[in-house]
Amino acid sequence: MTVLVKHIMSSPVVTFFAEQTLPLAEDVMRLKHLRHLPVIDEHGLLVGVVSHRDLLRAAGTGATYVAEVMTLDVWTVHADTLASAAARTLLDHHYGCLPVVDGRGFLVGIVTERDFLQLALRTLGPHDPEGTWVPTKRLRHRTAAGDPLES
Repeated sequence: MTVLVKHIMSSPVVTFFAEQTLPLAEDVMRLKHLRHLPVIDEHGLLVGVVSHRDLLRAAGTGATYVAEVMTLDVWTVHADTLASAAARTLLDHHYGCLPVVDGRGFLVGIVTERDFLQLALRTLGPHDPEGTWVPTKRLRHRTAAGDPLES
């Protein structure tokens, strides 16, 4: 079976405009559990991506708007791109996401590392011996005094 980006991408996508503020982007990322926000223009054309990493780098710099910190030179894929080619691009370039655009540059989705992990689970899970799946436990990190660390 051929797996294409359109089979695993997320759509619709939470997007931002370049003139929106960084605190708003931080809030949206936190509330929606996102690490990447594609940035579009008023017509829906992709103009960049702002990532959680971009926001961390911007802390303390005085930057106010998404336009000041977003990545402009963004690699993209099409919905009919082979998922394996998209995965290779993510790995080779250490990217966390690839916006999915149509032939005119309009954003139609996003494919992330998480999408590939979900694909791996769907693909590998049926081959696991029955009853071997064990839920993982979330570790609560504590300080030396035993107090919970803020996450």
